[in-house]
Amino acid sequence: MTDDATARPKTGLVDPETALSMTGLDFVAGMGEGTLPMPPIFDVMPVRAHHWDHGSVEFRSRTEPRFANPMGTTHGGWIMTMLDTAMAVAAHTTLAKGETYTSIDTSVRFVRPIPTEGEDLRIVWRVLSRGRKVITVEGRLEAIGKDDASGKLCATGTSSCMVIDNGRSKIPS
Repeated sequence: MTDDATARPKTGLVDPETALSMTGLDFVAGMGEGTLPMPPIFDVMPVRAHHWDHGSVEFRSRTEPRFANPMGTTHGGWIMTMLDTAMAVAAHTTLAKGETYTSIDTSVRFVRPIPTEGEDLRIVWRVLSRGRKVITVEGRLEAIGKDDASGKLCATGTSSCMVIDNGRSKIPS
């Protein structure tokens, strides 16, 4: 991971009409390519979209001392926020025009502590099921080496989102 890999992206909110006029994958691609702003939460999270496709997303991040817990490792709340963010973006890639979503539940399991001093991370989520009303996703957070090799599993998670049809859905063909 290069030093610019966690450079702060452009953040802000997209007009709801604009967002609803796009498929979820087109919207996520716009954020990843920088033509649309990332949500404001990205102002405080050193994360960037690395890869996205229909039903999957990969983010990259790097730990920082400001996210330490009292034991000196990365705080679980920060880890859960990273996983929740990537989960939401993976679910978003499956939306048709006119659809939005909201989280129903998220469950995270911690596997090992994560150091706070510049540990490179890969956060990967994939959609397991995309129904008419519920999207189910699973993911993992891995510590990766400087060579981008397969990482050490640090946390896993599952999540469900409720699909909200705003009366404009057009299922992509």
